[in-house]
Amino acid sequence: MQRKLILYFLFLFPFLAHSQGLITNTFNRNTTTLDGTWNYIVDPYETGYYNYRYEPYDQLKEKNNSAFYNNYHTDNKLELVEYDFDKSPTLLVPRDWNSQDEKLFYYEGTIWYRKSFDYELSNSTNRLFLYFGAANYKAEVYLNGTKLGVHEGGFTPFNFEITSIIQPKDNYLVVKVDDKRIKEGIPTINTDWWNYGGITRDVKLIEEPSTFIQDYEVQLSKGSTNTLSGFVKLNNVTKEEKVTISIPELKISKILAVTADEKVSFEISSKKIQLWSPESPKLYAVYIKTTQETLEDQIGFRTIQTEGPQIMLNNKPIFLRGISIHEENPMRGGRAYNEADALVLLNWAKELGCNYVRLAHYPHNEYMVRMADKMGLMVWEEIPVYWTVDFSNQNTLKNAENQLTEAITRDINRASIIIWSMANETPPSETRNNFLIELVKKTKSLDDTRLVSAALEKHSKDGVNIVDDAIGKYMDIVAFNQYTGWYGGSLEKAPDAKWDIKYNKPVVISEFGGGALQGLHGTINERWTEEYQEYLYQQNLKMIEKIPNISGMSPWILADFRSPKRVLPNIQDGWNRKGLISNNGVKKKAFYTLQNFYKKIKKEYE
Repeated sequence: MQRKLILYFLFLFPFLAHSQGLITNTFNRNTTTLDGTWNYIVDPYETGYYNYRYEPYDQLKEKNNSAFYNNYHTDNKLELVEYDFDKSPTLLVPRDWNSQDEKLFYYEGTIWYRKSFDYELSNSTNRLFLYFGAANYKAEVYLNGTKLGVHEGGFTPFNFEITSIIQPKDNYLVVKVDDKRIKEGIPTINTDWWNYGGITRDVKLIEEPSTFIQDYEVQLSKGSTNTLSGFVKLNNVTKEEKVTISIPELKISKILAVTADEKVSFEISSKKIQLWSPESPKLYAVYIKTTQETLEDQIGFRTIQTEGPQIMLNNKPIFLRGISIHEENPMRGGRAYNEADALVLLNWAKELGCNYVRLAHYPHNEYMVRMADKMGLMVWEEIPVYWTVDFSNQNTLKNAENQLTEAITRDINRASIIIWSMANETPPSETRNNFLIELVKKTKSLDDTRLVSAALEKHSKDGVNIVDDAIGKYMDIVAFNQYTGWYGGSLEKAPDAKWDIKYNKPVVISEFGGGALQGLHGTINERWTEEYQEYLYQQNLKMIEKIPNISGMSPWILADFRSPKRVLPNIQDGWNRKGLISNNGVKKKAFYTLQNFYKKIKKEYE
């Protein structure tokens, strides 16, 4: 058993593994979990990563024969005697570190994780991959002394092939996770949610045959209710392979010939498809088969498009009765990470009367979108281009495009997702516009079947609320955040507000709301009381009904959530109190105001 944190130099131990394209549908593959207890070492100065000249150990060159190297390098490995995983405490994975140890509550920086495990391939020709659902924010992964690679972005999955490195006994997996906020990051330094660090989602070993199904899409063609289209991508095609796509319930079976490691497209017609909808969230068992494996998925089929000022689901106009949600279990005060957490949040949304949820401000875990598929909740999925990211930085754009690609790749077969969102509350400028336009182009190149939007902002002039952000030209839905009665504006006058929206497109109020401490009561004029929040919702709903082209809303927010920006003693205490449900799971008065409004809207659209 290796007891120390061992760092191997690249010139002595070259890379044996490399990052692969993302493997999708890990829920239905042959996997072994690495979840559970991991040893950890807190390393705020990153002494385990940099030498005393602040040079990364894993990037030192052979010619660098420094005194440090000569004195401390023995037996082809560098032992840092201060580091001993076996004597170190443990954290649960998946979980954030902040909510597991009060000493780590505010910690931002590097923590080293270690997991030892045994693994023997079931077939000598099979291949093995290491998969992370997410790690916030930057992860550097080492297995048995080999650096597998680096992943940046705290909310999307990544994987590496480890076939040539895995050994039957005593595998030694080390992950350096660094959640420091950085200016050029996605998100950037300034956010209004808790920066939960750690390996926050499932870690799996995925065993596959030598040639395997890496990725696929099976969805209705845009605008069609009877033609399925998509692609299948195999990995390591060395000869012609036959792939069968079958949906037994629809008596569909189609054979494709695959001759290279490229996507092979297809179309299949059927007049018997039952469309997925909130009222009837039908999912079909879909099978992708090769001579070496069969992969099953549960997929719903529906169309989503716009016609002038209306959103059309399955060619019928809909109103998005929504709520915004953070990926947090408020009663635990930590990052949501499993199916039980997803059920808590989405059941609350259903009880509220929602047919739609905005998953803010980043891609949530896969349990959420798969559960939304089953429960009939439409989804807005977003990447964390939030407030003032470094729009002029090309590396920041590449980072955003990569996170967008990983999110779409993971979730493209989820019927619940109807909107890909590019950003939230970003200040208009030419560089910002160009940045978002590139993201729109990237999105449409990956998926042309869904709608594109972003949470924009309004401004006022001469008493008129104006929505004229130039980026609205590129959006299918004009969405914006507004906080009348909380951040300015008169609640008494709200129902008579005037609006000037420059686009003849569906309008969605992506955020509105105000804070209340559950259990604090008073008059409608006393901020932080449940009565004030209730009145704010009543007046805003009267106003929203009159907004031109209004097609939906996702008020801010389902439940109170942690934020270091919210520090008012005895009221906020580190919580954003705009939730309709408290951090103890108790519903506030405004919950029932919105619930009654949604009952009325539902009747109007039935």
